[in-house]
Amino acid sequence: MRAVGLITEYNPFHNGHLHHLRASREASGAEVAVAVMSGHFLQRGEPALLDKWRRTEIALRCGVDLVLELPFVFACASAPDFARGAVACLDALGVEALCFGNEGGDLEGLARCAALLDERAADIEAGSAALLRQGLSFPAARARVVAQLANGAVDGKLLATPNNILGIAYLRALRSLGSAITPLTIPRLGAGYHDLTVGAGNIASATGIRRRLADGEAVTGLLPAAAEESVRQTLAAGLSPDYDLLHRLLLARLFQGRDALRSLHQVEHGLEGRLFKAAMASRSWEDLVQGVKSRQFTRTRIQRLLIYLLNAVPADEAERLLADGPRYLHLLGCSERGRRYLATVRRRARLPLLANLSRARAQLLRHYGGETEAFRQARSMLDLDVRATCNYTLLLPGWQGERRDRDYFETARQTEEKQAEG
Repeated sequence: MRAVGLITEYNPFHNGHLHHLRASREASGAEVAVAVMSGHFLQRGEPALLDKWRRTEIALRCGVDLVLELPFVFACASAPDFARGAVACLDALGVEALCFGNEGGDLEGLARCAALLDERAADIEAGSAALLRQGLSFPAARARVVAQLANGAVDGKLLATPNNILGIAYLRALRSLGSAITPLTIPRLGAGYHDLTVGAGNIASATGIRRRLADGEAVTGLLPAAAEESVRQTLAAGLSPDYDLLHRLLLARLFQGRDALRSLHQVEHGLEGRLFKAAMASRSWEDLVQGVKSRQFTRTRIQRLLIYLLNAVPADEAERLLADGPRYLHLLGCSERGRRYLATVRRRARLPLLANLSRARAQLLRHYGGETEAFRQARSMLDLDVRATCNYTLLLPGWQGERRDRDYFETARQTEEKQAEG
């Protein structure tokens, strides 16, 4: 069975995602759609609107066949690490194609830009640093340097939009892994990534949809029916993150003092003072982000940093795990067709497939031949995923679950049954 991979967040699943799913199947000729999806915290450093199991159920109802969780350490990371982790998961499973959306559909242009970023990395870093000192933001500085080095062969504007940046990162990840996966791209339709308006085909951006929901506005027709109903029920039950709770939890972390911050991931020398000062003055999540943000530290980077703080991610541990890549494939759910596909690929998958985390230790021990360094890294990576789930529940005003470590009690089979019931 031929499979196409999709790298997703589904925050929430909307009409643009449905278009991408259908177009990806057509472009690749695939029978099976495999989504690698972020868990409870996302690439831009934000908690997901719905928990990962609800988003999995929606994806399955809308036509995705198999959903794997991208481990937290990659899901809440910069574009290169996010892309490398997701592509490595798809590569380990053995999918034949990766299809991603971008502005314009220019795969050749993205490939030229990816090659230049790899081949002239040192020059780009030096040139970008010089422009940063002149007052440019990092994205603008890098785009200008790339355009200059390419002598017109690469459009620096390709580095100016989120989907293109991620597309280039996926292509670089495929190159670095030596993957046989065929890259494909689908032009983005409707509203732009950050647009708050509704575009052609009744397609709005996820950002625009979340803003409408936050303002109490209707999103009727902007999401598939299965997604719209689940979002409505989740919000009504108070099971979507509250940013006031997030702010207070972060203040509790930050008030531990500067020494406690220095060992955490992405806290560069001197930044702990800026974080502590912002915490003392902030009255909201937005105040806190704005209080730390600067020309050198973009909003997205600060948001990711705050999520690392929330989850107490040690710098040395994160750097080691990011360097070594995913150590397992966590199956969140699959359709009947997805189960048939797994039956054909399970034996040749290069990473252990975890469908029930209560059995994860035994599976990892078998796969890695005992308590080896690779086994310990897998456990460390898994511990971060579980910690992220526990902390996510603290952000939900309506949470009434008995156990916060839900990862150990929610299996792929249960998710599939809920999807079927829906």
